[in-house]
Amino acid sequence: MKIKFKPSNSDFYQELNSKVSSLISEGVIKKSQRLMKVKFFFYFALFFGLYSLLLIDPVAENFILRTIVYTLFGFSGILLAFNASHDAVHNTLFKSEKFNKIAHYLIFNLQGVNATLWKKRHISSHHLFPNVDGCDADIDDNPFIRLSKLHKRKWNHKIQHVYAPLIYCVYTLHWIIIKDFIYLSKKEVANMKNLSYKTTFVLEVILLKLLYLAFVLFVPWYFSEISFGYFIASFLIMHCFISIFFVLTLIISHLTTETTFPSADEDGFLPTCFHEHQLAVSLDYHPTSRFANWIFGGFNSHAAHHLFPRLPHTVYTRITPIIQKMADKHSMPYNQMNMWRAIRSHFIYLKELGRE
Repeated sequence: MKIKFKPSNSDFYQELNSKVSSLISEGVIKKSQRLMKVKFFFYFALFFGLYSLLLIDPVAENFILRTIVYTLFGFSGILLAFNASHDAVHNTLFKSEKFNKIAHYLIFNLQGVNATLWKKRHISSHHLFPNVDGCDADIDDNPFIRLSKLHKRKWNHKIQHVYAPLIYCVYTLHWIIIKDFIYLSKKEVANMKNLSYKTTFVLEVILLKLLYLAFVLFVPWYFSEISFGYFIASFLIMHCFISIFFVLTLIISHLTTETTFPSADEDGFLPTCFHEHQLAVSLDYHPTSRFANWIFGGFNSHAAHHLFPRLPHTVYTRITPIIQKMADKHSMPYNQMNMWRAIRSHFIYLKELGRE
């Protein structure tokens, strides 16, 4: 059955788009695109600057200092992906589609995550039907965390809100070492069917994983004189911290008690039109804060991103107030709270799904 949205019976998006278009004059767009370039080069320089520190004394020889720098290096990689690669996959980092593809490919694979596999899930699944079970790869069924009411509840889900932080601590390592290979083996992922990958691509994925480990782990260890075990410890601590940051930054934008999880009716229609759906399934935290925008790369302004994915995230702080105003005018849902309340709401959501 083909899933589809109901026709819109509101002028919400037409009026919203008109006001956003009026605001986003050529000068505003140019300014936001310049800021995108500044952020890209800033985080790119920070990423390789911190990496170079791992190769020199005294950082290379001091476990505590090296672990701190290692962790900051890991954070800089996540922020580089948030603020550059995510825009590149939506062709908003550069005007050239070719440069966007190159930037996305390099940045994501430098984090150990396969860029091609993630792009397929993000563009062809998540952005089409966010929070729709069976159509959004981001809420696929898994044995550890129940993220949808339509997923089978298991005995361990009763305490999933308790052990979830432990699962989240290993998320990035799981993605790098296991998750990408799981997706390589699947013929169906959410709404994407009959998937297959050439042997050359599988070999490319493996090679990129090995290059990541060489770049992040073996080269820094080679320039030090300490045991490999201590270096592994620093590596694992780094991934623990960046995993928690990565998961909680992203997961609260969709998976909370405030957001909805619509199901299609017997004719395949979802309850609302496309634009109301994007508002109902998204949650914003500090969406008009320039500081939050600088750190989270627009993930904190998720309503704006899902409604206007072709605009650079540096303009979201300007258009979010318009979205808020138009949503109120047309009686559309709009979810917003501070980050800490959103994190609390996510764990309440996990608790409710585990005990219903």
